[in-house]
Amino acid sequence: MVGRNRIFMNKIKIREKEIFNFGNPYFIAEIGANHNGDMSLAKIMIDSAKECGADCVKFQSWSPTSLIAKEEYDRNQSYDDSPKKHFGSLKEMVEKYYLREEQHYELKDYCDSIGIDFCSTPFSEEEVDILDKCDVPFYKIASMDINNYQLLEYIASRNKPIILSTGMATLSEIDNAINFIVKNGGKEIALLHCISIYPPDYEDINLNNIPMLYDAFGLPVGFSDHSIGFSIPLASIALGSCIIEKHFTIDKDLPGWDHEISANPEELKIICQEGKNINISLGKSNRIISKAESLKKEKFRRSIVVKNDLKAGHIIENRDLTSKRPGIGIPPDMIKSVIGRSLVVDKASDTLLKWSDIK
Repeated sequence: MVGRNRIFMNKIKIREKEIFNFGNPYFIAEIGANHNGDMSLAKIMIDSAKECGADCVKFQSWSPTSLIAKEEYDRNQSYDDSPKKHFGSLKEMVEKYYLREEQHYELKDYCDSIGIDFCSTPFSEEEVDILDKCDVPFYKIASMDINNYQLLEYIASRNKPIILSTGMATLSEIDNAINFIVKNGGKEIALLHCISIYPPDYEDINLNNIPMLYDAFGLPVGFSDHSIGFSIPLASIALGSCIIEKHFTIDKDLPGWDHEISANPEELKIICQEGKNINISLGKSNRIISKAESLKKEKFRRSIVVKNDLKAGHIIENRDLTSKRPGIGIPPDMIKSVIGRSLVVDKASDTLLKWSDIK
């Protein structure tokens, strides 16, 4: 069976926070390239993500030469499917949007200064080295690189937690990637259920893959979300998702690749705040009646009440009784123990019957 021949830790640690299924979720605001090459805009987004409650802001680390071959540039002179998002040729966009080495250090220092984790997804060994200098708390591996063993080996050797996205991957490919990472020194691994469509159709999201991946591999499982809005990532938390990665922007109308499908500050704030509330509300699987709820019994439950005026010595019949609030008297499930007994006191109509009232 997939994954069953390995023994894994079912949690990872990012800084001082333990990440495990059904634990308090770790929220990643995926800025990616939404900074549009503008460090002032990037810092505004970092501030906003922090204010919304995100634990981490994540960027993407690639260069004009580390991700796309010349042949692809030559084939993609321009994108014309959405003029709002794409201003020129693919090469021009990559040149404008990529994060320079010195900008990594600038953003890392800024994140440290306001108290939010900084991370980025590397797309080459050179960018892994840059992130190593930034002392990122984990390495994120993009879905496209789940079979890029050269990069996986390089990241695994860094002895840091690894978060692996699973978009486009079969179970066999996920299994192979995990095995390879472990073989090459990776010790802490978390998976992200991911659909690599922007945005996906609801019927293709398959949130039930979250518990399935946990059952298959015994690793922490989160959700990298590309849907519009906040309902789907919140639903994933109810299924145990322990990491939420959500594209983030301060304005969905900004030019760029991902702004349109990103969460704005209002949506990210809901995801972070309500996500924590959902996690807390899941509670435990054993039945527990809280102290506060137990006190409600006195107000909300019923007690046995006499319908009419009755004299001492009266033999109680079923027709003499009903049940009404409050629940401080004889409970209605004890009515058969009352019928057939005689009263030792007079009882006025619409009053609670007490054990001391009967023989």
